Amino acid sequence: MKSVDALRRKLRGLLAVTRDSAATDHERANAEALKARIEGQLRAEGAPKGDWTDTAFRLGRTLRKLDQSTAPPESVSGSAKIPYRLGKALGQGLKKWRSTS
Repeated sequence: MKSVDALRRKLRGLLAVTRDSAATDHERANAEALKARIEGQLRAEGAPKGDWTDTAFRLGRTLRKLDQSTAPPESVSGSAKIPYRLGKALGQGLKKWRSTS
């Protein structure tokens, strides 16, 4: 199971090299050769067994993606802004009063 996932990750990396416009012709040729060899290994390995480890791996990957939130953090609501601004204004007024006394 681990070897199949590793081979698929390597294939994704090789595909990225072949699509990269900055890659040289030699790098692309090497990537194509490695890609053909890895695809042969994948065919020899066959499909994953689909046992509980495969399910647990996919569940863990999904949970990790759920942990990473893309939404911005919530701002302070309207009712919480009033005491915050009042406290800030009082603090600045007190600071000015102390400096003049």
